[in-house]
Amino acid sequence: MRLLHTADWHLGDRLGRIDRTADLRIAVERVARYCETERIDVLVVAGDLFSELARPDTLRETIAHWQTTFGPFLARGGTVLAITGNHDNETFCQTLRHAMALAAPLPEELGAVVPLGRFYLAAEPTLLRIKDPAGFDVWFALLPWPTASRYLAGELGQSYRDPGEKNRKLVEAFDRTLKDYQRRIPKGAPAVLSAHITVRGADIGAGLFRLDSTDDLAVEGNDLAERFAYVALGHIHKPQSLSGHSHVRYSGSIERMDLGEQRDAKGVVVFELGPAGRTAEPVVLPLESTPIYDVQVINPAADLPRLREEYSDAGNDLANLHVRYTAGLDDLEDVLRDLDRLFPRWYARDWTESGKLGPSFVVGEPDREKGFAETVREYLKQELVQHGDEETAAILERAETLMQESP
Repeated sequence: MRLLHTADWHLGDRLGRIDRTADLRIAVERVARYCETERIDVLVVAGDLFSELARPDTLRETIAHWQTTFGPFLARGGTVLAITGNHDNETFCQTLRHAMALAAPLPEELGAVVPLGRFYLAAEPTLLRIKDPAGFDVWFALLPWPTASRYLAGELGQSYRDPGEKNRKLVEAFDRTLKDYQRRIPKGAPAVLSAHITVRGADIGAGLFRLDSTDDLAVEGNDLAERFAYVALGHIHKPQSLSGHSHVRYSGSIERMDLGEQRDAKGVVVFELGPAGRTAEPVVLPLESTPIYDVQVINPAADLPRLREEYSDAGNDLANLHVRYTAGLDDLEDVLRDLDRLFPRWYARDWTESGKLGPSFVVGEPDREKGFAETVREYLKQELVQHGDEETAAILERAETLMQESP
């Protein structure tokens, strides 16, 4: 049985003003191509299929894209096993399980064999088996992101003294579920764990898609390498294997999701199981990712020509722009317009005036030579530089009215 491990798709996500839908769909299509070229039997998606920022219409289009992209894989008997993550909307995923034509019902009996050629979405802890055409069973322990409704259903009415206590109970419930599933799996049978969780010792990276220590849930993973033929982890976007075990790993996200991931080499992991477990070492296959970077403009007259040369082909790149300009010397509107042509997919930007006015919003001692009204006018003109003329005029007119009405 050949399997592909991926995670953290975040379909429908945004980065600042940029909708990442197109980037992420291209990445999904690359995963689907690997399923064909590598003759994958089971695709394991370890959580965070969707973004919590996705709009309902985007989710509908995303599901339609899924059906089109993976239709051939499912038609030839390929199976998709996915779990929910902390960024997946719990209500939406439960609805998807029951309503999506592509999805199949999960078995009520723990450890039941499921039919091939289906998409299974585990929004709750699930243990199932898939029968390889060669005649042996592979067990799958599917553990989605721990929430009270998924792991503490009998304890929803109880109160928690603080978030820390709730997190401890969730981690304990996750561990109990995992141990229960391990006891049910026959000794020596090939088994895969798919979990959306932080395992202690993992390098969480510098990206935005992580939780702080008070919200994150971390479990011990010292014995996972011995108990499972492969451990497919999601939640941490930085690809890595844990504690020197090539079969216990985070696949990482399928795209660079923010600036903290700009140096990450994205990919998916392919591995193979036989009746006795892994037949070879897992192999990482690369995924081309969108370049993302910071752009600093300190001296517009000198920096803009250099940037035009260095970034002549940056039309699809993601950029965070930082501009410093000098009033009376640099025309901020022209500078921003030039940068917009160079980096049409900039997702965030800020600017600072380096002359006597200081930042665009005056900090510290104001210019005593200017009156209140003049200071307000200059500030608004700087802040509205990228707004349309009609909108800018309306805001300035409204400001003039308010200043005249002020005592």
